[in-house]
Amino acid sequence: MRLVIIGGGILGTAHALAAIGRGHTVVQLERETEARGATVRNFGLVWVSGRSTGELELTLRSRRLWEEIGGRVAGVGFRPAGSITLVRTAAELAVAEAAAAGPSAGERGFELLDPGRVREINPALRGKFLAGLHCSTDAAVESRQAMPALRAHMERTGRYTFHAGAEARTISGGVVVDDHSRRFEADLVLVCPGAAHSGLTRELVGDIPVRRVRLQMMQTAPLGEPLTTAIADGDSFRYYPGFAGEALERLRLEEAQTFTAAQHRMQLLCVQRLHGGLTIGDTHEYDEPFGFDVDEAPYEHLTAVTEELLGRRLPPIVRRWAGVYSQSTDPNAIVTRAQAADDVWVVTGPGGRGMTLGPAIGEETADLLNL
Repeated sequence: MRLVIIGGGILGTAHALAAIGRGHTVVQLERETEARGATVRNFGLVWVSGRSTGELELTLRSRRLWEEIGGRVAGVGFRPAGSITLVRTAAELAVAEAAAAGPSAGERGFELLDPGRVREINPALRGKFLAGLHCSTDAAVESRQAMPALRAHMERTGRYTFHAGAEARTISGGVVVDDHSRRFEADLVLVCPGAAHSGLTRELVGDIPVRRVRLQMMQTAPLGEPLTTAIADGDSFRYYPGFAGEALERLRLEEAQTFTAAQHRMQLLCVQRLHGGLTIGDTHEYDEPFGFDVDEAPYEHLTAVTEELLGRRLPPIVRRWAGVYSQSTDPNAIVTRAQAADDVWVVTGPGGRGMTLGPAIGEETADLLNL
């Protein structure tokens, strides 16, 4: 079967990988010279720990797929590093205890660690915290190099072609025409537009149940020592459905976030890149139009929390950025698939789960469409 996949981010690339793996031929179009959206503006985390019970099976499937991909394509930088969520208050500790004793704790690889055990696993954590919730199944990939590495891997099959700087303009009768007037014939077209909900996406499927979410992040110079796991703070419990329960409700009732954290709907996530620097975030903004600038207060908050947990000053911040991703508004939907024609589908809206779930979403779409 001949597929044309529009969009060079993680969802488009994951769908291409699934199709190539099943023996099909793929042409992939990306309007930029390289993916520049949420795919490259994230942590690269494969995040099992906070996923809801309903998402857990798919998440674990995606985690296994990422490990298999990492074994075949070294350039994606897969690392089964795990994570530690560090708690600093009694109410946060209660949430961590409930998670570690929950029915899915074994599948997620949860273990509640005292400070001494935290430092054995991650010696860079020399700061102030009461305990750490370790998740051994969490992992990471290098988001800024994974897509080129996966494309090079697919090109070696002889059944994959990537066109950069090619914006799809029309889709009709199994033919995609780009802005260079090139025609690509297809038996199936998959449109993976990321957060581009207007333009071609709207022409194909109208207004679909998705929204855009904006976040702010930053990158440091090399830390100078290994941060052996990803880390999160207790605020992250508030933003992940996997921690829902009585303990989390008490936390929300009894302990407010700091003003800045609440105003920007913040949590701390931090992962070390292969070059040694730390990627740190993030915020959540839902009301459009989004600003074109970034606020400094969230960065000051993230710096203070990270330094408290590390027990040291951060290296210099070398860059800051904002990103926008697409999130399905149906709380029960992991992704939004909308059929535009017999042979045309739009797939978007995984929220902040795109990198985590990309490979499994690609395989799931292939299953649904009998590829």
